[in-house]
Amino acid sequence: MNYTLNCNGQLLDLSTPQVMGILNATPDSFYAASRTQTEHDIAKRAEEILQQGGTIIDVGACSTRPDSQTATEKEEAERLRLALKTIRDVAPDAIISVDTFRPQLARMAVEEYGVAIINDVGAPVNSQNITIESQKEMFRMASRLRVPYIYMSHKSNIKDILLDCAEVVDTLRSMGQEDIIIDPGFGFGKTVEENYKVMNGLERLQMLNLPVLVALSRKSMIYRLLETSQEEALTGTIVLDTIALTKGADILRVHDVREAVESIKIVNSIK
Repeated sequence: MNYTLNCNGQLLDLSTPQVMGILNATPDSFYAASRTQTEHDIAKRAEEILQQGGTIIDVGACSTRPDSQTATEKEEAERLRLALKTIRDVAPDAIISVDTFRPQLARMAVEEYGVAIINDVGAPVNSQNITIESQKEMFRMASRLRVPYIYMSHKSNIKDILLDCAEVVDTLRSMGQEDIIIDPGFGFGKTVEENYKVMNGLERLQMLNLPVLVALSRKSMIYRLLETSQEEALTGTIVLDTIALTKGADILRVHDVREAVESIKIVNSIK
């Protein structure tokens, strides 16, 4: 199916898959080479994403990797403000998504900086302060802000991911949410083997009739299987992104934008 997302009045056409470039405004994101903390580095990364063909800049200011120390809301807010202001200075019309699990920071990003998409990966695994009710608060916030919302499932197999997403979609629809994107959550709540089983059944997510985002970039499911490292995981990332495209992925969330754009061109030429 062909989908469009309403991003601040711009219709983002997903009939051709799109690339979401990662901009980590953190000191501790799992892939060290992706960390940008100064205005100069943030501006350079934002321009790089757009120049290489990315259509969405995904800004995160709180690492959710398992062994990280969860940033306080104040710390995350300060990092987000610096990153979002800097991006707006160099790319005022860019489509930006905010990667956060905190509803009030999502509100700030949308209302103050024109962020167009909320990318909610859910609570960090080491957080003690996030509850089911607080996640529903994020559902209500996204619906009130009337922006596209990305829901990521932490379930470990494709059947449970489908059931989880179907339930969440029903809840979001009851709140008036229109644009919903599904993320099967590679690397979250899954073993290496479970991640590959989810990939094997990825096309089943088409049953939900919603756009699908995949975030595989340089994750441990790649470098653990290949017995390498994050720095050496680009080839594996390209392979998995390409497979995901053949199984119906609509958005690739990546560190390496140019390579993802080229993968999309090749897959589209085959189709």
